[in-house]
Amino acid sequence: MWTRELFGTDVYHLVSAFIIYSMLGWLVESIYMSFCNRKLTNRGFAKGPFCPIYGFGGVLGYLILHPLHNNLIALYLVGALLATAFEFLVGKFMIKALGELWWDYNDKPCNYKGIVCLESTIAWGFYAVIIITFLHGKIIGFIDQYDFTFGIHACRIILILVAVDYCIQLYKTLHDQIMVQREKLIDKYQTFKARWY
Repeated sequence: MWTRELFGTDVYHLVSAFIIYSMLGWLVESIYMSFCNRKLTNRGFAKGPFCPIYGFGGVLGYLILHPLHNNLIALYLVGALLATAFEFLVGKFMIKALGELWWDYNDKPCNYKGIVCLESTIAWGFYAVIIITFLHGKIIGFIDQYDFTFGIHACRIILILVAVDYCIQLYKTLHDQIMVQREKLIDKYQTFKARWY
């Protein structure tokens, strides 16, 4: 499985890059939000240093945008638009599936429903250029420094830890939502009962 080729590279490099982008994305966003909030802020859904939206965004962005590596203007524009569309779709999914959005751009100028905003779109374009022209090559070089077998074991361990962490947090989130709905139903029942009895 790990050596199977997908999109011109093997599964091992795709999974490893996904993990690294997820951790780097968490680090950059947590540092940025810690400065904005003037206190340490974990920007991940779970407890660990992992934001899969950046992992998917980094890997998919590289696979889609790599053909534009010689045209920086097209790379910037397409990267900004694709990342904004991706952020919007993930945001809509989160609202529908979890009942909440883990970011809020309502206070930013030129935002749409607090899900996307012009400031982030501009930043996504720069991230796309950095990933394609510089970062992805460094990440692949970092991955290749380590023995293949060691890398596979590291990927498995990290993904298992992340899966456990996310399952725990998802359970807590769903449990909290169920309890809120339960309280609403009890309140409605009490109101109904008070009117008729």
